[in-house]
Amino acid sequence: MDPIYVTGHRNPDTDSIVAAIAYTALRNACGEREYQAACLGKVSDESQIVLDRFGFQPPKRIYDLYNQVRDLDFDTPPVLDTGVTVGTAWDKLQEYPAITAVPVANEDGSLYGILSRTDIANYNMSQSLSGVLEEVPLFNVLSVLEGRILNDAGENADTIAGEVTIALPQSQENLLFQSKDTIVLCGHQPEMIRRALEMNVRCVVVCQAELKQELREMPTQTVIISTPLDAYRAARLIFQSTPVGRICNTEGLFYVHLDDRVDDVREMVLKHRHPSYPILDENEKVAGILTRYHLLRPRRKRVVLVDHNEAAQSVPGLEEAELLEIIDHHRLADIQTNNPISVRNEPVGSTNTIIAGMFQDRGLMPSPSLAGLMASAILSDTVMFKSPTCTQRDIRMAERLARIANVSLTQLGREIFSSSLENKSVHEVLFTDYKEFHIAGHDLGVSQVTCIDNSVVLARKAGLLELMKKTKEEKHFDMVALMVTDVLLEGTQLLYVGDDEVIEQAFHVTPRDNTAFLPKVMSRKKQIIPMLSDLWG
Repeated sequence: MDPIYVTGHRNPDTDSIVAAIAYTALRNACGEREYQAACLGKVSDESQIVLDRFGFQPPKRIYDLYNQVRDLDFDTPPVLDTGVTVGTAWDKLQEYPAITAVPVANEDGSLYGILSRTDIANYNMSQSLSGVLEEVPLFNVLSVLEGRILNDAGENADTIAGEVTIALPQSQENLLFQSKDTIVLCGHQPEMIRRALEMNVRCVVVCQAELKQELREMPTQTVIISTPLDAYRAARLIFQSTPVGRICNTEGLFYVHLDDRVDDVREMVLKHRHPSYPILDENEKVAGILTRYHLLRPRRKRVVLVDHNEAAQSVPGLEEAELLEIIDHHRLADIQTNNPISVRNEPVGSTNTIIAGMFQDRGLMPSPSLAGLMASAILSDTVMFKSPTCTQRDIRMAERLARIANVSLTQLGREIFSSSLENKSVHEVLFTDYKEFHIAGHDLGVSQVTCIDNSVVLARKAGLLELMKKTKEEKHFDMVALMVTDVLLEGTQLLYVGDDEVIEQAFHVTPRDNTAFLPKVMSRKKQIIPMLSDLWG
């Protein structure tokens, strides 16, 4: 069963990371084991502190949800070795009537060529006209003829080749073969066999007959083989002993990889119009066969979104995935679906408050470690209950979870917000909790850092503004801002690159040197974005 990914937004914060873990635990506890927590970016230091504190591993990181070749129900026929006989290859193709070709691989599993029904048909036609078997391993001949070796010359030979002749019974002394480079197929014809052995033809195939001991022991270089098949069948099947490596197509091969996007593969298929394409894995080993039929109905990845519902903040390729559910506490944004889905959007300060309520709805109590993890996420997203997004429900739920986990919310909050920012690069400070917004024709990026001493961040103001300016120019944004939120000061020092007049009108402050202090502003969602929306809307 393919997993159902539960993922938060890009540049995930602690609420986003924990929400994915908590909701996955809830669904799996109810028996739906295919749910898997995921994240879209690097886990922040704050989130890692919380995960380590309660013994959890970070969610699996995913990069996109685009339909890939691995999501298709492609065929996985046997991958043939180059030494396999044409007869064996044909039998394998008959087991898979829906496919027209099978991959041929080197000994290490890498692609050598591709063998189609047409390749085998062309080979059979050419051999029926020439009647000459090119040198093939003796074991191959024994396999297709169900044969056994009857003399010492056969035990010492490794290969055979020659013009294939059926020596029919006749009274004349002249033989139907004149060259030593002949493979003679005969029945109970002692004199014919004797003549062939005396001539040292390459091989004698005795069909549905016994051979006298005298003839077996004759000094000769001829390989003698006995087969239970009649001469007519043996004459046809002996050509099936050729290794497929000789007749398969090895030139101008078109192949795809498991991680290739379906859209890209579809374009290639329309351009080249081959009946089938080998599929290679990440180690360049053959994984299967793709045909145009497989591209008709790709199996879409499935996903649940937590802590966001805006396309710009979500996973790339979401439009190609099957969105099953949204659990969020932000404004409704622009994500669209083809079918009705379950959406739980509530005006609280943390997504984990909603998920904790879902545990209650199901009559389940989270484990002490999970409860501690969820309490930490609520503290983080409500800035220790000082954010204007915080509700009484957040406080009551965090207190309940803390009792289950037997932890102190005050001590837990200090652990969360005392994570050091001194060792982070300017890039990490700006992009650890960064989100992009599109408001009434204006594009902007807003980042937030929460701490208990903003001087550590403000000391790096010059470097931060330089990076923000570069980001604004590269993305052609109207503004890039960084909220340095101080828990103790209960306010935010706003660093920005953009129009001073916008900051002045939106927040009723007088900015100076790309900086403005916003007292009592703790929330990006409820205090920064709404004010800009009112101004531009």
